[in-house]
Amino acid sequence: MTPKPPFTQETAQQKVKAAQALWNTRDPQKVIQAYTPNSVWRNRSHFFVGHKSILDFLEQKWEHERSYILRKELFAFRENKIAVQFWYEYQDLLDGMKWKRCYGIEHWTFDPDGKMEKRMMSGNDVLIGQDGNGEGRWFEGAGPEEIDEIALPEGHI
Repeated sequence: MTPKPPFTQETAQQKVKAAQALWNTRDPQKVIQAYTPNSVWRNRSHFFVGHKSILDFLEQKWEHERSYILRKELFAFRENKIAVQFWYEYQDLLDGMKWKRCYGIEHWTFDPDGKMEKRMMSGNDVLIGQDGNGEGRWFEGAGPEEIDEIALPEGHI
């Protein structure tokens, strides 16, 4: 059963790790189930509303973000809102399969049933290694089950 607001430290943490696991499936049909039918999203400079536009976005995202692996950490919470810090690594199909890492923050708002009704995401991509060769990847060789065991470099959390 998914945690519902108002959130506690424990239930907010559960919600964050459940989202991390869901996104690491890279399955838009599974991911969309965590959102209300009219969920409002901002993802970087893209704004959209509703399951259809979110599905389209996720399908395009994971078509070009190959070898995707994500980690989310609870940043703050209050009542029906959660803020998350995240990092993900991927190979960019649209940029010669260069390795990149996205650093970002998400602000989430939930309905009374625990589904996300608003997701606001800001993120910045950086090349990993010389010319995106992947040298220095944090999550190299890790699967979704091991991602939380990796110590992130000082100054990045």
